[in-house]
Amino acid sequence: MPDDRPVPLDEYPVHQVPLSMKHVATGDRNAYDRCIFHLFDHSGRALLILGLGVYPNTGVIDAYATLRTGDTLHAVRASDALGDDRSNLSVGPLRITVEEPLRRLRLTCAADPDDADSLAYDIEWSADFPALWEPHHIQRRGGRLTLEGRRFVQAGGAAGAIRAGGDEIAVTAGEWTATRDRSWGVRPIPGEAAGRLDEDFPTEGFHWIWCPVRFDDRFLMVITQEDADGYRTLNDATLVRPGHPDRQLGWPQADITYRSGTRHPERAVVHLMDPETRKPLELGVETLTSLPLAVGAGYPPADDWQHGTWRGRDWVDRRTYDLADPAAHPHAAYGVIDHAARFTLDGRVGHGIFEHGTFGRHDPSGFADFGSMAP
Repeated sequence: MPDDRPVPLDEYPVHQVPLSMKHVATGDRNAYDRCIFHLFDHSGRALLILGLGVYPNTGVIDAYATLRTGDTLHAVRASDALGDDRSNLSVGPLRITVEEPLRRLRLTCAADPDDADSLAYDIEWSADFPALWEPHHIQRRGGRLTLEGRRFVQAGGAAGAIRAGGDEIAVTAGEWTATRDRSWGVRPIPGEAAGRLDEDFPTEGFHWIWCPVRFDDRFLMVITQEDADGYRTLNDATLVRPGHPDRQLGWPQADITYRSGTRHPERAVVHLMDPETRKPLELGVETLTSLPLAVGAGYPPADDWQHGTWRGRDWVDRRTYDLADPAAHPHAAYGVIDHAARFTLDGRVGHGIFEHGTFGRHDPSGFADFGSMAP
């Protein structure tokens, strides 16, 4: 007889379908529910990215934390069997505690007791702006739905401490920016052969910008996704000002300056439009430091661990990577890279994440194929 007893969340009136909260409404193995946090200081000295994910139809929960300081990347990854208590957001040494929904969360990583230099942190994340829905995200290959996600994004600050490599880094309110993203739905996880989809609908190219920016008195979210020919499949530019209606700032167009011989963005200008004045706005971007999500954080095309994969019970992996030599991490360039950045808009200076991925052909950028780079 299957073990299908009620779980703690079934006590609350939160059900959307006639199922236990242990289950999701789809049988798709790629069902997921996860989060990502970005925390960085305004000098670009340190960038901490962490997250946690649940994969109910494969029975997996996993989490990760990656910290870049200089050219060193410290990583902690953990995975385990998914239990019944969905309010327990912990796996291995990594934990997220919701102290006040949509307002305050505590982020912790316990140190390795056998390694005093291991990555550890204890940070309180606090919201400065209300959570903002991102556009409903849908992708298909041929007639098959491969991704359908619902997400919200939020910006705020953080306070606490990070320890790694024998150093302690103070996370000081006002000197750090913190953003987060929560998403759930269906998203590909490894372990399923694409078969005919790969043959009949090969990926020619992918171009992506995801850009949450925090200013003192406002929050801006910009998203674009384009196919190889520049056809846009996702688009948003929304300005949030507490006490004012949200404003949509048109159809964002990015002019990106890449480092010669690479696709690494050093700076960019995102062209927006003010609907009230009908005048153009320019969002200036200066990248400070970067962290490839395919190195340590488990995002495709990582070759040492990816989200949602079964690694056995109580799996914990800690390691450091040297980012000084890009050739040592050839997969990184074919995944999304998160850049901590300084932004300017209409005379204001802000900070946020310039998340960018461009691989394969992208006609508007002049990239002809997967080997094409900036001149």
